[in-house]
Amino acid sequence: MSTEVEGVAEETAVKSPMEPLRLLAEDDHDLSIISVALQDAIMRPKDIVWEPGARTLTVALSRFCWECGGTRVMAAMQFGDVTAVKSRRLPRGPETALELLAMHFEPGDAPGGRIIMMFAGGGDLRVDVECLDAVLTDLSERWPAKMAPTHLEGSLEAALAEAGGS
Repeated sequence: MSTEVEGVAEETAVKSPMEPLRLLAEDDHDLSIISVALQDAIMRPKDIVWEPGARTLTVALSRFCWECGGTRVMAAMQFGDVTAVKSRRLPRGPETALELLAMHFEPGDAPGGRIIMMFAGGGDLRVDVECLDAVLTDLSERWPAKMAPTHLEGSLEAALAEAGGS
């Protein structure tokens, strides 16, 4: 294959739009993949909605697109079969910016357990589930990120402003 053809293929690959993510987690390995996709996602406490009657927890967030670099997208993460939600050391103000660092699953009585969502600043959200049933879905078109995520003090507010105030 000639260099010219390779260059055309590479240029086409760069210009083609990324498909929106839609990921399902039914075990700890699946959740670890979603965790990577959500690293440095930004949300506010008011964007975390637990519906005990429906047994769901839904989180609206601005996700940094590590898979295509330099962009953000609005997304939603929904957990099903939720029996309890507890927060520890998370700011209470509804407009406060939260930056998700990682998620993992701690098995309990099979097939249940606890999903731990760890945030910058040391806080976490603990989601007890009867079984692991989670979906991540991109909801919007991507837009250029003004900066790559950082974990420095004070950078979260600037990132939230860039994320469109979500």
